[in-house]
Amino acid sequence: MNNPKTLLGQPGKFRTVEVSDPRWERDGLRQVTVKSSALGQRADMSVFASQGCGPSAPLVILLHGVYGSHWAWALKGGAHLTAQRLVDAGAMPPMVLAMPSDGLWGDGSGYLPHRTQDFERWIVEEVPHAVRHVVESVDDQSPVFIAGLSMGGMGALRIAGKYPGRFRAASGHSSATRFEQLRDAVEERLASYTALEEDYSVLDALLRNRDHLPPIRFDCGRADWLLEPNRDLHRALEEAGVPHVYEEFEGGHEWSYWEAHLEDTLRFFAKVLRGH
Repeated sequence: MNNPKTLLGQPGKFRTVEVSDPRWERDGLRQVTVKSSALGQRADMSVFASQGCGPSAPLVILLHGVYGSHWAWALKGGAHLTAQRLVDAGAMPPMVLAMPSDGLWGDGSGYLPHRTQDFERWIVEEVPHAVRHVVESVDDQSPVFIAGLSMGGMGALRIAGKYPGRFRAASGHSSATRFEQLRDAVEERLASYTALEEDYSVLDALLRNRDHLPPIRFDCGRADWLLEPNRDLHRALEEAGVPHVYEEFEGGHEWSYWEAHLEDTLRFFAKVLRGH
């Protein structure tokens, strides 16, 4: 456990950092809890460093959907096992996965900056810093990627559009494309989010910095209730001349779909790293 007094006032530092004991970790999956200044509370993440990571290893941030938490991508989707399988097969270089909670506000924070808690800053600034605390191969030179599913897909695409210089590429699975699409999924009134209207639309975020965007991809299942919004986003980006990759596959809004197609995201990120 870190001494809180030694961390106060240091850039990129947390007052407290708790890390799981390697004796009890399974499949290389680490559990981390930090005191987040963006949230004013403790926040959790699961971290996985694939075998073979060297200095400045790529970092992939995976965002979960509503109702979930930091463990969802690993323990419902096997994300860490998919990553290691692709590394072993030579399909992608060794990477580090960071799977943070969304801040655990209501049924889902939307990864948005609220009035009193900034769930966006938690992801953009604090999650990479926290990973550097616990994985030696992640440093200031590590390329950072971001991806997510459903609410997390909306978060990943919107955040990459808003902060294009921070990410090498972004990907979304079954993504909500507008804030109001959360209405039928969460118990909380949308007005209680206190987020700025400028952060409500993935399309607006991507168009705002259209000339500086990192590579973007997204996909959706043909039986998914968010299929038409994803098709609309694809068409709007095409009409605006914004380069991107959009794919459709069989499947619905479900973990079997996300487990299968995380591989497409990781292969896409590997392609970006290779410069193809």
